[in-house]
Amino acid sequence: MAWTGYMAWEGESCQITTLSIDEAPGNIVYIADPHLRPENLEYVKEMIGEINRLKPSVVLIGGDFVYGEDDDLSLQQVWRRIDAPVYAILGNHDYKAGIKGSGVVGRISWMAEIYMRGHGQDTGFLYSGCDRDLADSIEDVLESNNVSVLRNEYVECTIGEMDLIIVGLDDLWAGMAEPPVVPDTGAYTIYLVHEPMRSMAWDADLVLAGHTHGGQFNVGGLQILQLAGLADISGYSVKSDIPMYVTRGIGTSNLDSNYRYCASPEIVVINPEHTPSGGMN
Repeated sequence: MAWTGYMAWEGESCQITTLSIDEAPGNIVYIADPHLRPENLEYVKEMIGEINRLKPSVVLIGGDFVYGEDDDLSLQQVWRRIDAPVYAILGNHDYKAGIKGSGVVGRISWMAEIYMRGHGQDTGFLYSGCDRDLADSIEDVLESNNVSVLRNEYVECTIGEMDLIIVGLDDLWAGMAEPPVVPDTGAYTIYLVHEPMRSMAWDADLVLAGHTHGGQFNVGGLQILQLAGLADISGYSVKSDIPMYVTRGIGTSNLDSNYRYCASPEIVVINPEHTPSGGMN
């Protein structure tokens, strides 16, 4: 009971992670994996309040807006509360696309997929499902609530006196990822991807990913893969000169409560111009 109580507490104790990145524009806020449902709606509202206190120049959301079957898409109206331009991509849950198998089998397959994809191998044979109608509906409701959805698209914007290109890849597990051709303008370029991946073909200054929830229950094999550098579960890493940050996300996808262990939810802020509070409980 004590352990369950701790996991419930950690699952709703969002941390603010500060990234200091040379040449990147300031006050970029990044979150992922909200998995909105009635049970966590008030908590997401609190996190949006924390985001607004950071006075973001732009907010980026890395996919997985929904939770399960028959989601109430009207909950997505919550993103109207953000006091900044918002750009987002879709995730595998937004397509109902996932790893074949469940329980222990699904967990092992998920770990194998992370390792294989991290080493440039084709893992498409592990994926299942793709509901394009659901994804289109989610895009429509997000766009109507001030969220610009990038599906293999890019957008150019200016933050302060700095030029920024945001590239949004559609979901890999759904088989929809087709990177756009991005002009070489010299602008700082951020790639938004859901499942952690990077490519030498991308002229990316930074890749932002999610999907993993930091392992959610970050024990055993997941910690071994992360510590050995064999997979990107969470945090900052550089491979082939391409930096990537994998966020632990803010929600969970397989339980009604936001249970977590050694993988607290997080809001990421790049080059903050305002002092973060450090977290929220």
